[in-house]
Amino acid sequence: MNDEINYQNNPLHGLSLKSLLIEIVDHYGFEILFAYLNINCFNKNPSIDSAVKYLKKTDWAREKVEAFYLYKFKSLPRASDEQFELPPRDRIVPPNQIPGPPAELSLEDAERLREKRIKKAAQHDQEKSRRAAPGKRTPDRSNTPASDSDPWAKWRK
Repeated sequence: MNDEINYQNNPLHGLSLKSLLIEIVDHYGFEILFAYLNINCFNKNPSIDSAVKYLKKTDWAREKVEAFYLYKFKSLPRASDEQFELPPRDRIVPPNQIPGPPAELSLEDAERLREKRIKKAAQHDQEKSRRAAPGKRTPDRSNTPASDSDPWAKWRK
């Protein structure tokens, strides 16, 4: 199997989810993980077993944790766009890329990153509203009586 050889360089190859979580929790702790990943299993009664149970059920959260492991804990460079579309366990890491030391993370950096994401999301929402079709306008219903806005009102008469 040629695919088997390609996955050998991926730090997630052969690593269980529980082992992955133990490594990153021992290094960073639950508070940093929640601050960076914003997944509630790291905030509400955090434990390795409950996090594993939740992450096994929730694909998006597991992929988020695995990507954190690859790019923050193992300090690998960002994957190419086509590889980034794949789940972290399916990505092929080039042979010349070897894992580095874990990134130094702090709660202050996590807060700055969260604020940056909020600004970016707000900017995206503004651009989306500006790009709305010019011919389609939402009707102004501020001057209409309540009975006109109720679709069942005409049946009551």
